[in-house]
Amino acid sequence: MIYNFDEIIDRRGSDCLKYDFAKERGKSDDLLPMWIADMDFKAAPEISKALQKLIDHGVYGYTDTKSDYFEAVYNWFHSRHQYELCEEALIKAPSIVYAIAAAVQTFTSKGDAIIIQTPVYYPFYDAILRNGRKLVENPLYIENGKYRIDFDDFEKKIVSENVKMFILCSPHNPVSRVWTKEELLKLGNICLKHKVLVFSDEIHCDFVYGDNKHFVFPSLSKEFEDNAILATSASKSFSLAGLHNCNIFIKNKELKRLYQSTIEKAGYSQPNMMGIAATKAAYKSGGAWFDDLLVYLNENIAFMREFIQKNMPKIHMIEPEGTYLIWVDMRELGLDDAKRDEFIEKKAKLWLNKGSIFGKASRGFERFNIACPKATLKEAMERLKKAYDELES
Repeated sequence: MIYNFDEIIDRRGSDCLKYDFAKERGKSDDLLPMWIADMDFKAAPEISKALQKLIDHGVYGYTDTKSDYFEAVYNWFHSRHQYELCEEALIKAPSIVYAIAAAVQTFTSKGDAIIIQTPVYYPFYDAILRNGRKLVENPLYIENGKYRIDFDDFEKKIVSENVKMFILCSPHNPVSRVWTKEELLKLGNICLKHKVLVFSDEIHCDFVYGDNKHFVFPSLSKEFEDNAILATSASKSFSLAGLHNCNIFIKNKELKRLYQSTIEKAGYSQPNMMGIAATKAAYKSGGAWFDDLLVYLNENIAFMREFIQKNMPKIHMIEPEGTYLIWVDMRELGLDDAKRDEFIEKKAKLWLNKGSIFGKASRGFERFNIACPKATLKEAMERLKKAYDELES
């Protein structure tokens, strides 16, 4: 490996949400944070170099993108995912959460039903409910330690609830599934059959492990492409969330026109200049850094898997196919919500994302962010083991 992901970066004191806001969020300062989905690694040096160039220039005025920006995004997706993006389909937005809310506002009306596959990234709920839409859940189910889709339930609820939109999480957060081509085709064809628009959140698309392969949803057919909003960003792959930049692709010209109108009504125009520069540098020159990162994350996953299996037999790691978010089943510990919170925060001294925020059926699960130096992950596992041993004694 060329890059050093073992380096410990002290993020405290940088107004970092992950480390600096424990008290504001009702947490103790001595917790080890492994919750929010950003990485504890320095950005790829090519990105820092591009940002330093802007800083040295010293003028931070209005900025927009030219053809070299799209070319960088296009080349990344063409080489990594074999999908040819269309420049005319591009709309830039500050974040995918913002983009989801804008889609909800554009393509549905008050009271319309929107379906999601739970447990799922919790801002999906907010985008639906805070905009006065009806939330419809298609719960995933576990079979032999792997989450699967209940297609019969999916189609039945689309019909019975008159669903207008489906928000797809691919790869899935928090259960770390990388959907197969067959699964995506089945979902997409059901949506076409019942005229359900698909918003495909593919922010984690670059994180794929083993023999799994990510398929860009609109790439699977021209009909899907005409019925989909594709949401992408370099923010997860390169840890750029604070620079607020994402890329939305809508091939259907009428859908794009309507969506662009909503963005303009919100008053959003030129994107963040730092976000533009970082995204362009990441996709153009960050490939070697990301490839090393993927190797490192695989090693972290292997360490966590072995540690839990060896030391904590009542805790079960759901095998991740993608993302750097590990979904852990703690139901066998037999703890209710309050006692499990005490176990995690008071005994293990960890700050995790509790399963219940991703959906009611996820009580007893916890989400770990393992995009951190091995020493940090080892400390987290040792803390968890100590609490586990005390519980079992």
